[in-house]
Amino acid sequence: MAEVRQRQKPTNNKSTTKAGSTHSSKKASSSKNARGISILDIIRVLATLVIASCGLSYYMTSSESLLWGYRPWFTRLPVLMRFLQGPLTLTPAQLALYNGTDPTLPLYLSVNGTVFDVSANPLVYGPGGHYNFFVGRDATRAFVTGCFQEDLTSDLTGVEEMFMPLDDPAELAALPSGERKKRHEQDVRYARGRIERAVAHWQGFFRNHKRYFEVGRVVGLEEVAATAAAASKKDGGEGATRELCKAARQQRPTRKQVLEAQAAGKR
Repeated sequence: MAEVRQRQKPTNNKSTTKAGSTHSSKKASSSKNARGISILDIIRVLATLVIASCGLSYYMTSSESLLWGYRPWFTRLPVLMRFLQGPLTLTPAQLALYNGTDPTLPLYLSVNGTVFDVSANPLVYGPGGHYNFFVGRDATRAFVTGCFQEDLTSDLTGVEEMFMPLDDPAELAALPSGERKKRHEQDVRYARGRIERAVAHWQGFFRNHKRYFEVGRVVGLEEVAATAAAASKKDGGEGATRELCKAARQQRPTRKQVLEAQAAGKR
């Protein structure tokens, strides 16, 4: 009897390929899920947070700001326009035009030659405002001394006296002349340092204020001061040195107060 040989059935290639493809697809899907959050997901989350923060800021600040009160200088139209036009250079006579009498002009004031726009606060600096006397001029001396009636000028001569320490007359008389001279020189340096810090404080106040901004410089203040000094001398005054106002004289510190301030590091 002839040996019957059974043929082995051929493997179904299509089924194998399909099964392999399904397995590969599941593996790829599993690998994708294993990778976690994509970059696009992160961008979506960040964008949502930014939009939510801006919306909440707009609501909390009564529709004034999307950045929680922070306003970059380039988002303020007057500041941007001044930046594009460049800084102004004004004479004292030109600066006087910006004192609020002409409603079509902004309100300018100057501190130590630097001009600032304070038009954003007309109730204070405009006509009838408490500090309207500051606009249209450089009143650096008044900013330092606090004498708003007498010292509306840029001339700082003689202001050193305001910060010169008061000595006991008997103690001062007992010092040798050389020691008195040395002490006086030290006091003058100390007083000038105090003046510089006071001026820098007010310049920083207007420069860093969220509503005011710097617009330029005023030139020719020295000539105005020289003319005023010459006129004072002609009228029998002291000439180059202005008299310190009463309120400023009353603020003079004692020697003890100055030494205590220096020891505390408040120089």
